[in-house]
Amino acid sequence: MAGSNFVDYVKIFARSGHGGAGSAHFRREKFVAFGGPDGGDGGKGGSIILQGDRQYWTLIHLKYQRHQFAEDGECGSGARASGKNAKDIIIPVPLGTVAKRLVENEETGETELVPVGEVTEHGEQLVLLQGGRGGLGNWHFKSATNQTPRYAQPGEEGDEGAFILELKVLADVGLVGFPNAGKSTLLSVVSAAKPKIANYAFTTLEPNLGIVEVRDGKSFVMADIPGIIEGAHEGKGLGTRFLRHIERNSVLLFMVPADSDNIKTDYEILLGELTQYNPELLDKQRLLAVTKCDMLDEELIEEMKADLPEGIPAVFISSVAGLNIQRLKDMLWSALQE
Repeated sequence: MAGSNFVDYVKIFARSGHGGAGSAHFRREKFVAFGGPDGGDGGKGGSIILQGDRQYWTLIHLKYQRHQFAEDGECGSGARASGKNAKDIIIPVPLGTVAKRLVENEETGETELVPVGEVTEHGEQLVLLQGGRGGLGNWHFKSATNQTPRYAQPGEEGDEGAFILELKVLADVGLVGFPNAGKSTLLSVVSAAKPKIANYAFTTLEPNLGIVEVRDGKSFVMADIPGIIEGAHEGKGLGTRFLRHIERNSVLLFMVPADSDNIKTDYEILLGELTQYNPELLDKQRLLAVTKCDMLDEELIEEMKADLPEGIPAVFISSVAGLNIQRLKDMLWSALQE
């Protein structure tokens, strides 16, 4: 993965700012021997906030900015002048970013990941750490019994912690198949995406997204995910690193080449890997595309239909020859409407 610009997992350390202290100040005026309290409030410390930005597709910018420290609020001063609030640090992230906080379990002493939230819409904000509130100045504490309070509140402390940010690609349709099943070729034919294509395993090392035009101005987003191999749920091949991208897809398009020894067995192995990674993936709509069918005649296709897995809509396609590509797009569109 060296040199890849696609980063979908990053650990950052963040610190929000302390609130400024309130002021314990007294009015000083000519001819007024004992001016009353007029200490202003402290300003709020800066917060650390994630913000969804559709211009971003990767977390690579955070790979080189792993420390995010906000400034403290200013202290209050005389004449009831409040200190300035510190600026919040707004971190732009791609849509589909999930944040988890590393927290030590007091009983076991082990570090656990606690979900903070996720950002799925443009402009949506997720506060990782709140800045400390500013302290109140001494004029707030004047009372009938205490005309000259010398007390002002200190600012509230900020917070700090380590966070894991994970990107789960947001796409309507996810392509699922073994390496070299024709996923990248299909994406390059149905969209303007330009994935790397070659006849060897793991050409695709990062998810590629493309917008697929169906008809009448309708379109959907398709994600080509690196090939899955048996044992992927245990981390074999490129493993769980990419299986998580499938969690966000509404429809899964399983792709098995026509020259497979057994299409049904291959489909079941793929399905098994997804199930063992996350059983909820079985709730998604599924379709099967038998790829690389340009060398098959109608008679052979009819024979092969008898050996396909049951209960899943299937279509025989050739991306190179354009065979049944529009039909596949229509089927995917229908599945998305359900």
